[in-house]
Amino acid sequence: MPQLAEPPVRAVWTDYGGVLEVPSTKVTVANFCAKIGIAPAQLLAAMTKVADGHGVDLLAPLDTPLITQEEWSEQVRAALRADEGVEVDLSDFPARWFEGRSANEPWIGHLRRLVTRGVFVGLMSNMVPAWDEHWRRVVEPEGLFAELVMSFQVGSRKPETGIFRVAERRTGFLPRECVLVDDIEKNCAGAREAGWHAIHFTDPAKAIEELDALLATGPA
Repeated sequence: MPQLAEPPVRAVWTDYGGVLEVPSTKVTVANFCAKIGIAPAQLLAAMTKVADGHGVDLLAPLDTPLITQEEWSEQVRAALRADEGVEVDLSDFPARWFEGRSANEPWIGHLRRLVTRGVFVGLMSNMVPAWDEHWRRVVEPEGLFAELVMSFQVGSRKPETGIFRVAERRTGFLPRECVLVDDIEKNCAGAREAGWHAIHFTDPAKAIEELDALLATGPA
């Protein structure tokens, strides 16, 4: 019996942090920590302690969400005070976290070209509700994304299978018709586990090359 051909990739889902914007997440953390006067390892340890207290992944308390931004900031401050002996100002965290960021124009430009060719482009992000207004100032979603699937709105986050199923139900695409482009490998692994294609984003040129190889419409 002949094998059925796999359906072509028709839906491109891009991550936000570390993909649609620059600098990278690692640099963003380093810059933020320099502003508040602590080492990145200290902030990471405090964030890990807070997440462990809720029995979830690092940012899941915020982007599912389980607690508010203000509650999270106070719990991180308390962890830094107790474990590192430092006092930090985490007020207005979202605005300060997004300060100095800019759009990743080569990647966004290619997504816009795909949209003009009729390719579905969506945004899938583990997003914090208090950050929603800030990312939109960096990347204008209108005219670029046909659909937004945000963890805080759907109650599931990458790499959980649930968030991929939400995207499929909303759009009607099959798993093998979808590709996730993400800078975190475990999120890519979650996409593959859900039956999707995945591209681990390290730089725009490489991601564009890999993406165009998947799309039936070919390179721009």
